[in-house]
Amino acid sequence: MNEAMNTPKISIKTMAFIGVMTAVTCILAPLSIPIGPVPISLTNLVLYFTLYLLGTKSTTISYVIYLLLGLVGLPVFSGFVGGPAKLFGPTGGYLIGFIPMILIAGLFMKRANQKRVLEFLGMLLGTWVCYAIGTLWLSYSAGMSFKAALLAGVIPFIAEDIIKMIVAMILGRKVKKQIGMYQP
Repeated sequence: MNEAMNTPKISIKTMAFIGVMTAVTCILAPLSIPIGPVPISLTNLVLYFTLYLLGTKSTTISYVIYLLLGLVGLPVFSGFVGGPAKLFGPTGGYLIGFIPMILIAGLFMKRANQKRVLEFLGMLLGTWVCYAIGTLWLSYSAGMSFKAALLAGVIPFIAEDIIKMIVAMILGRKVKKQIGMYQP
């Protein structure tokens, strides 16, 4: 049997939204505030928001496209930087950690059945996994103790990341209703 016949199809509308949300990530993620080795960026806000519009699979596709664009050198990472040095540098663990964050938060959101507490818990758990991966990588690649990496890469971000989750929960639902997207 032809393998192409067994491949799940993505609608043109979903492909277009994947492209749009990849572009939004490319525009907002480079905007950052350097506060140490790990800057404050809008990447996770965009990803939480995208989960509401596109669901787990399409958000993951969108984010991987973003990572590939940055890997080949487009200045889409925080501070308008691109290339392998950024992706595999001290903050690269956080960039990679966003993938399990998407998967965990998306799983919770899909099963939450519009229950905000479960959606929030999914985003929180996914973010903690991202923090863990990023902190371990920061500690290793920058030659920092785990405690120093935690103080540089997690502690300053907890409050603002919770605010981003809440903003995404509010705006994600409203925009989703307005544009008629569904969670595939």
